[in-house]
Amino acid sequence: MKNLLGKNVNLFNKFIGFYFLAVLMLWIKTYITQMTQFDLGVDGALQHFLLFINPLGSAMLFLGFAMFFKGRKRYTLLVVIYTLLSILLYANVVYYRFFSDFITLPTIFQTQNFGNLGGSVIALLRPYDVLFFVDVVTIIYLRAAKRIVKETTEFNRKRAIALISLALGISCLNLGLSEADRPELLTRGFDRNYIVKYLGMYNYTIYDAVESTKASAQRVLADSNDITEVINYTKSNYAEPNPEYFGKAKGMNVLYIHLESFQNFLINYKLNGEEVTPFLNSLVNDPNTLYFNNFFHQTAQGKTSDAEFMLENSIFGLPQGSAFITKGRNMYQAAPAILKEYGYTSAVFHGNGGSFWNRNEIYKSFGFDKFYDADYYNFSSDEDMAEYGLMDKPFFEQSMDKLKTLPEPFYAKLITVSNHYPFDMDQDLATIEKASTGDSTVDNYFQTARYADEAIAQLFNDLKESGLYDNTMIILYGDHYGISNNHNKAMSQIIGTEVDKVESANLQRVPLFIHVPGMQGGVMQTYGGQIDLLPTVLHLLGIDTKDFVQFGTDLLSPNHNEVVPFRNGDFVSPSIYSLDGKYYDATTGLPLDDSQKQLADEWKEEVEYKLYLSDKVVNGDLLRFYTPEGFKPVDRTKFNYSKEKSDK
Repeated sequence: MKNLLGKNVNLFNKFIGFYFLAVLMLWIKTYITQMTQFDLGVDGALQHFLLFINPLGSAMLFLGFAMFFKGRKRYTLLVVIYTLLSILLYANVVYYRFFSDFITLPTIFQTQNFGNLGGSVIALLRPYDVLFFVDVVTIIYLRAAKRIVKETTEFNRKRAIALISLALGISCLNLGLSEADRPELLTRGFDRNYIVKYLGMYNYTIYDAVESTKASAQRVLADSNDITEVINYTKSNYAEPNPEYFGKAKGMNVLYIHLESFQNFLINYKLNGEEVTPFLNSLVNDPNTLYFNNFFHQTAQGKTSDAEFMLENSIFGLPQGSAFITKGRNMYQAAPAILKEYGYTSAVFHGNGGSFWNRNEIYKSFGFDKFYDADYYNFSSDEDMAEYGLMDKPFFEQSMDKLKTLPEPFYAKLITVSNHYPFDMDQDLATIEKASTGDSTVDNYFQTARYADEAIAQLFNDLKESGLYDNTMIILYGDHYGISNNHNKAMSQIIGTEVDKVESANLQRVPLFIHVPGMQGGVMQTYGGQIDLLPTVLHLLGIDTKDFVQFGTDLLSPNHNEVVPFRNGDFVSPSIYSLDGKYYDATTGLPLDDSQKQLADEWKEEVEYKLYLSDKVVNGDLLRFYTPEGFKPVDRTKFNYSKEKSDK
């Protein structure tokens, strides 16, 4: 090689050689990354072939744009494109480690969250990550090496067009084979895993940009006729309230306790013979508490914000990014605005910055009267600080002083943060030992969950002492998973069985407790999701929901729909699970018998239609065209959550 470089006759003296080396390196790196860093569910020879071939066409295409520039600029541009593609690939690797998902265009613009992510991002880095950029250093070196004579003559345009055509041909072949194996891949693309598996990371990025642009354009093109289809659907799927429960909490305060990253397997779980969540376990048997043990989170990239979005509106979060950020100024018919007509004061309490997830803006659209963010709390010591704000015990303690000042009846929400990835905490505060799987994320999880449980027990005692307890409906719900699929090996040790696709879906259960003084409680086996919470709560308050656009149904209604959609188009139900394009028996976990596949197909179609309509409402801001009788649309200008304004 040295001899070749010395004589200036090596392959890299010609731009075409430099180009093909870059294509080869990017192709191989991307293939290895997609194979080892992402759980794409590759199955069969064709899918393996597609995973291998899909980076080639896009690498040739993107890097090929450099061929149309002159002289040394083409080398520089190729290096720049190569570096940007490498950064994009690595960013997705880091993002996937926590979210088990891929970056979308809307998530890139969620910049107001970045300042709060420091510790979490660091925990996602690995020592071997430097390997992702060895090739980048190599390509930069080859560009800068003086012993390589750069070709300065204009690149043959016909050859450039031929290479671009070849790249497009490979990508078209890739798409054709993908459509043969997965029909309607691009038109039913709720699941980003499919797009990356079949088309590759870079083609997925193009697809995502197109879909994001289309979604952004929907509001401009929408008109009042678009809401008709939605209203017809929600009215025809409305579930009448159960007379046994309707109005059981009428006139009571409503208090939500948002359990960060809480999964349902924690309930009644013992670690080394010791209960992890003794207080929440006691609520399972509380005579006035309903405990739903088949309640699933339905969040996507918005995670916590998606959970809140469904909780307040009974509308799904978006498939890309967070509606809290991209649709913060839409018109909504959210719980605070609905309850305003019944004399309720509304408030949110959160020991983090108000701009995180754009809460200080979208809460105005929901109609919340007050929002107490980090500015309203005292952080007296380092022990009070969690990764995402105030630790739960001082947070609840300080929130009680504010809660007691709210005019009754009130509708309030307390958002916890202590049980958040990476689940680190001061060991002086820990009251249970870590697990011993060898996976630090899983092992730490039980200590922060125990701390949150103790904080909730303290809050219940404070509510009783304040006199609020006897006239308050208390709802505790998990917002999303805490342990992602990337930790399935360790979770298999924890739950004592292999975490396959069905068991992974089961782990998406989150707790739901509804405590109503004087109401008969019990363990409810009903399948449901976060989309169903709003109609359930409103019916308990004696407020009928039939005129509102809501995609969930009352969990207590005999007509409740127990098919629970996930944001990627999968679903679970008491009898059938639909996961990654395959159907499973919910009881045995085995692939579904042919006799039931027709029913599964019908449910799958229904789920995708429901998600489509929900996205249509949010992207088109369609609720601006429909006002239910007796409902007063929210005027955002009436709300100001700044502490300075509040103190005046």
